[in-house]
Amino acid sequence: MQRRTLLAASLGWMLDSMDVMLYALVVPSVRADLHLTAAGAGLIMSATLICAAIGGILFGIAADRFGRTRALIISILVYCLCTGLCGLVQTATQLAICRMLLGFGMGGEWAAGAALVAETWPDEHRGKALAFMQSSWAIGYALAAAIVAIVMPHYGWRGVFFAGLLPALFTIWIRRRVREPERWTTTKTTHSNSIAQIFRGRNGRHLAIVTLVNAATLFAWWGLFFWVPSYLSLPTSQGGRGLSIVQTSTWTILMQAGTFLGYVSYGFLADSLGRKWVYVGFLFVAAIVVQFYAQAASAIELLWIGPLVGFWGTGYFSGFAVITSELFPTAIRGTAMGFAYNTGRIVSAAAPLLIGRASDRHGMSSALAITSVSFLGAAILAISLPETRGKPLE
Repeated sequence: MQRRTLLAASLGWMLDSMDVMLYALVVPSVRADLHLTAAGAGLIMSATLICAAIGGILFGIAADRFGRTRALIISILVYCLCTGLCGLVQTATQLAICRMLLGFGMGGEWAAGAALVAETWPDEHRGKALAFMQSSWAIGYALAAAIVAIVMPHYGWRGVFFAGLLPALFTIWIRRRVREPERWTTTKTTHSNSIAQIFRGRNGRHLAIVTLVNAATLFAWWGLFFWVPSYLSLPTSQGGRGLSIVQTSTWTILMQAGTFLGYVSYGFLADSLGRKWVYVGFLFVAAIVVQFYAQAASAIELLWIGPLVGFWGTGYFSGFAVITSELFPTAIRGTAMGFAYNTGRIVSAAAPLLIGRASDRHGMSSALAITSVSFLGAAILAISLPETRGKPLE
C-alpha cells in the first residue's frame, strides 16, 4: 500500500505538471494565432495560478474532511478535462476561462497527494518518499516537452492540448487500488475545526512562516520556468536565444533531468542531515545559478547550465513537502498544507505577468534575472523555519 500511495501521488503530480506546462511550451504559437502579447499570455497563466490557489485551499479542506484519495481523483479529472477543452478555444477569452478552470484541479492535487504519502510512509523514509513524489513534476515537464516535439509539428498546439485528456484514465486505477491512510481514518475532523486550528498558537506561527517562504519560492519558480521555453525559442532581438522547436524541447528535457535529480537528492540529504539547512542551501545556490543562466551567451552554455538551474532551482520543493507535513498534526494536515502552498500561489500568480511585462520592456534575459532576487529572499526567510528532522507525525 505504501508503494501504491506513492505511485498514485507521484503520477498525479507528474500529470499535473504535464498538463500545466503544455501551455508554457506552446505559448509562442498560441500568441501568434490568438494575437496575444507576452503580458497577455502571462496574465492567463497568472489567472490560472490564482484559481489553482483557490482550488488548492478548497481541496485541502476536502482532503481532511472526505479523504485523500477522493480529493486526488477529483483534482486529476478536473485538470485533464479542462486541458482538452483548451484545444477547442477560438479566442483568448475562451482560453483564459479553460485555463482558470484547469487551475482549480491543478491546485488540489498537491495537498491531497503529499498528505497521502506522508501518512503512509515511516518517519525515517518520509523525506525520500516525498522527494520521489515531488520529482515526478520534472518527469511531467519533460513529458510535456516530448509531447510538444512529437505532436505539434503535425497537429499544432490544439493537438498538444488534446493529448492532455489521456491521463484522466489513471483515476480508475486510483479508485480501485488505493485506500485512505489509516492515520486519517482514525483522526477525522470537521470542516470548522480544520479551519480554526491552523491559525491557532504554534500552528498559526508555523503556517505564517511556511506560507511566506513558499510565496517567495513559487514567485521565483513561475517567473523563471514559465518563461524558459520562450527565452530559449524567441529571437535574440527580443532577448531570447533563438533555438528551434526541437532544440527548445531537448534543452527543456535536459533541464528537467537536473530537476529530477534535485528533487530526489533533497530527500536523501534531508533524511540524513535534517530538513531545514538543506532547504536553505538549495535556495541560496538557486539564486546564483539563475543569474548565470539568464546571461548565457550561447546554446552550449544553456545546455550545461540548464540542468544546474533545474537541480537547485526546483529541488527545494521536496523540502517544502517534507517540512510542512511534519509541522502540522494529521487532523489539519491537508488543510494547512493546502493553505500554505496555495496562498503562496496567489502571490506567485503575479510572476508570469510581471516577468512578461519586464520582457516586453527590457528583453527576456534581463526579465529572468529578476527571479534570482526572489530565490534569495526565500532563502533568508527559510532560516526562521523550525528543524523537524523527521519527527513522528502527530
